[in-house]
Formats: sequence, C-alpha cells, structure tokens
Amino acid sequence: MFSRRHVLKQLVALGAIAGFGSLPGARSAFAAGETSAAGRYHMPEESSPQSQVWVAFGANSDIWGRNYKDVQATIGRLVKAMTPYTQVSVLCHEEEEDLARQLCGEHNTRFINVELDDIWLRDTGGVFVQDEQGALGLMDFNFNGWGDKQEHSYDARVAALVGRQTDAYYLQSELIGEGGGIEVDGNGTAIMTESSWINSNRNPGLTKAQVEAELKANLGLRKIIWLPGIKGKDITDAHVDFYARFVRPGVVVINMDNDPDSYDYKVTRQHLAILQQATDADGNKLELHQLPPPLGGRDNKFSRSPDFAAGYINYLPINGAVITPQFGDAKADRYCRDLLARLYPGRKIVQIDIDPVAAGGGGIHCITLHQPA
Repeated sequence: MFSRRHVLKQLVALGAIAGFGSLPGARSAFAAGETSAAGRYHMPEESSPQSQVWVAFGANSDIWGRNYKDVQATIGRLVKAMTPYTQVSVLCHEEEEDLARQLCGEHNTRFINVELDDIWLRDTGGVFVQDEQGALGLMDFNFNGWGDKQEHSYDARVAALVGRQTDAYYLQSELIGEGGGIEVDGNGTAIMTESSWINSNRNPGLTKAQVEAELKANLGLRKIIWLPGIKGKDITDAHVDFYARFVRPGVVVINMDNDPDSYDYKVTRQHLAILQQATDADGNKLELHQLPPPLGGRDNKFSRSPDFAAGYINYLPINGAVITPQFGDAKADRYCRDLLARLYPGRKIVQIDIDPVAAGGGGIHCITLHQPA
C-alpha cells in the first residue's frame, strides 16, 4: 500500500538554480575568502528546541488538479495542530492570504507573501544550521525540481527568501539536493539515500566521495550512513525521510513496509540490514525501532491514488508535541501513537488526517521546515 509521489508534471524549470554561485549575492560554502564558513556550522537534531515551523500554502490546480482545495484545507489543519505548541510562518501567494488566514487561523501565525510553485517546503526551503554560539545559517541546496521533474522557477528561490526572513547567514552548497534527503543526529552522524544524492539528475559527474565530502562540510558531519534507496519510483528518488529518522543520537525509527506487493518491501529490508550493522560517528551501534505503514485505512478518492504515501515515518517533532498522520487503520494508527509516545516522552502525539497531501506522495515532514531555536 505504501507508495510515493511520481512525476506530477514534466516541465523543465525556467530560471532554475543549476549550480553553485548562481543566486545574486549568494555566499557559497566555498566562496573565495570564505573557505571556512561552512565548517563553522552544523545541522542540529530535529527534536531539539525550535523557534518556529515554516509551511508553504502553495497548492494549485496546475499540479494538484481538482484536489488542490483539499490540499489547502489539509495545510490549514496541520497549521492549527501546530500553533498550540509553536509559531508557524506561512508562505502564501498575496492573492491567497485571506484564504490562508481563514484555513490556518491567526493564532501564533504570521503570513508572508511570496510566489510559489508547490507545497514541499522541506525540499525547497534549504536547511537550517547553527554555529557553536547557536547563530543560524541557512544552507541552500539549489533545488532543481528533483532533477527537473517539475516546474520550480519560484521554488528555487524560496531558500534565499527564508534566509532573509530569519536573518540567517546565507550559505550555498555546491550540491543540488533537498532537505527531505537529509537525516542527522546532531552529533556528527547522518543517514541518507544514494538514490537521491548520487544521482546524475542532481549532481552529474560527481563521485560518491565528492558528494559525501561536500555534505560533511556543509552540515558539520563526521559520518554518513548510506542507504541504497531506489531511483525512479517516485519524484524524489527515495528521500530518507520516508525510510529512517533519528529520534536522538543513537536511536533511529525505520520504515518497514509489510506489503509484499509494494516496491518498498524489498528495499526497506535492505535498509534494516544495513542499519543493524551500522555504527554512528562515535562507533556506537544504533537502537532501531520499526514503524510500518498501515495495510488498511480509509477508502476514498485520495487513498485510491497510485501515489498515496501511507507512511507514518514522515512525522514532525516540534516543541512539546509530535505531529503525525492518521490513516484510519485503528491498529496501525494506535501502534504509531504508542511507539512515538515512548520515543518522545513528555510530548503530546497529535495525529491528523492528511489524505489529500498523501495522495500527492508526501507527508507532514515533506511540507514543513523546522527552524532551530
């Protein structure tokens, strides 16, 4: 039953960022005179304290068809689920601000007008990093529509805008990639999929060693655990945030697809075998917890989509809570809730219906961007 979004629209991007240094005023991690800039920063673990969460109210009929209003309503439900715990900044088209305010509510929110192509802010908004004093940086991985698979002329500029809005020091990687392809423990270890990073549609001509060296420099890493992933089955080429998530250093939740008809059935077992043998940057074995997708659930026009992403693992930890999907499979929903309650003690587990977004192949983590405190 588990699947991811396929190519939603085959369009070559206009004005896309093709590589390092192409944004006006961009400060590359390796620009002349700033060779040590990236090395001052590291990417903190996601469940550490946050100052806010960002979302993009950018669903449109060109990509989402008749479901786009349902997607907008889902984003509104998501924002309302988060605002009791954290501030949320909502990027939206100027002409849709009134609708965004109506659906998202105005408690603990702010609205920023910007042109957008779509809603996948985890991939378009860059990655927040911090220096040793906690000052923010924003690492731009030059979003190119997951390898020119979707229009992204506006979304390619979103990371720079987020950086300006937060006064984060703007850094631009030499790599092309997405935030959904990065999972870190905040202590020097990352998990990533080769399928999304070692891929000619993002980083042509670069070896695995070159990609790894740049990622380590950009994100303050000492070790990357590489999972194979799977190319071409979904638009992201198998982002890690649908396969493995750090709860904290040494503790990992993994997706385990138990549907033998799913293309992820085999690859999730390959990932499990790799992680069972892996150690972190300090040589410690990982504590693994399996979180399988539901095998049942609601039957509606969304869940019948061939791209329906029924994965609990795409959850979002925020201050005081964990926001996670609910798919209508009572047993599986309860298992997810109970597991995350054990792994995130003291946080409320908030489950919401995200079927319209899942029908487009993504989840809660995919459409949010957390900003460290």
